[in-house]
Amino acid sequence: MQQAKFAIGEIIHHVLFNYRGVIFDVDFKYLGSDEWYQQVALSRPPKNQPWYHVLVDNGTHQTYVAEQNLELSDIVTAVRHPLVDQFFIKLENGVYIPRSRNN
Repeated sequence: MQQAKFAIGEIIHHVLFNYRGVIFDVDFKYLGSDEWYQQVALSRPPKNQPWYHVLVDNGTHQTYVAEQNLELSDIVTAVRHPLVDQFFIKLENGVYIPRSRNN
């Protein structure tokens, strides 16, 4: 099993689509459907690396992103998303403190 580069609560930047978000869950490898991968993962990132569930800043949607498409965000201010409070207690020193660990 590969070690995840990013952790739950970290604020990330998507390098291809230029958005910020906060990681709320991590899969050790791609766990989505083949149909979704063919339709949505157009850059064809490897399935055998960690994939991250992300709440998108200034949005109401979530994304599922391969590790290779993420970097830590230089901007560590609060992420504005309606589900942030469901997953996190607070933002502290640029990292969200999870309510409970999923992985």
